[in-house]
Amino acid sequence: MEEKLRHRGRIVTDVDIEFIRRLIAEHPGASRWALSKKLCEAWNWRQSNGALRDMVCRGLMLELHRAGHIELPQVRFVTRNPLGVRGSQREKPMPAPVDTTPLNAGLSEIRPLEFRQVRRTWEEPLFNSLLDRYHYLGYTQPVGEHLKYLVYALGRPIACLAWSSAPRHLGPRDRFIGWSAEARRKNIRFLAYNTRFLLLPFIRVEHLASHILGQMARRLPEDWKRVYGHPVCYLETFVDPQRFRGTSYRAANWMFLGLTTGRGKDDHTNKPNRPIKDVLGYPLRKDFRQLLGKAL
Repeated sequence: MEEKLRHRGRIVTDVDIEFIRRLIAEHPGASRWALSKKLCEAWNWRQSNGALRDMVCRGLMLELHRAGHIELPQVRFVTRNPLGVRGSQREKPMPAPVDTTPLNAGLSEIRPLEFRQVRRTWEEPLFNSLLDRYHYLGYTQPVGEHLKYLVYALGRPIACLAWSSAPRHLGPRDRFIGWSAEARRKNIRFLAYNTRFLLLPFIRVEHLASHILGQMARRLPEDWKRVYGHPVCYLETFVDPQRFRGTSYRAANWMFLGLTTGRGKDDHTNKPNRPIKDVLGYPLRKDFRQLLGKAL
């Protein structure tokens, strides 16, 4: 069987293309959306939580269509994709009311903290608004698997944390784990990337940030498993050394692994085009290398 292309790790052969052609011919009235569902079901192409990978499948079918291997039906309607809107065109989160009264206290005075996973809940707009208003990077919509947390103390929000799928290629992390390219492709889903960590600027509690990171490391694996059907066993983040020292991460036993290249995932010049950042990692299990290194 001749390989025609690869899409998101899946090899597509001439036999697969012939199967897709028959599928389209057998359902002449089906939309592209319906065809992708049928193809996922036929291939049993699913996410780790059991849901069909129909969005990825539609991308695969579109790539085959553009290459002339198959003929898809005409597009019936176009859905607005907020991830395709960039820069100033993207809708900013609506401002949400929040208590800005300064909180100066000891950690013992505000414990226990309450962690709420707010993705797809009524509190998600508040999370988005706080990041957009108070984080120096603002708010951007995560892609792939992701969770959002609000941390509460004394009945008020004090912190926000966002976690998402990890970057596919990261030299310092890959060398630290010691996995092969095949194992990385298979097991990258067991890593979670801390994309945002915000302590609201009017909160002044010593050791609060490292305490939150410690609590988060204990909670995140089970939440991830509940939502996506698999746990995570390794956490990572980037810290901009021009702005921060990463003190709270280091106090929570995160390890400095090296520096990014500053090139980004879509670079074609091999020259830095963005700030070089510290790479920090935090294994959640002692046997993480053994688990992540399995290629079969």
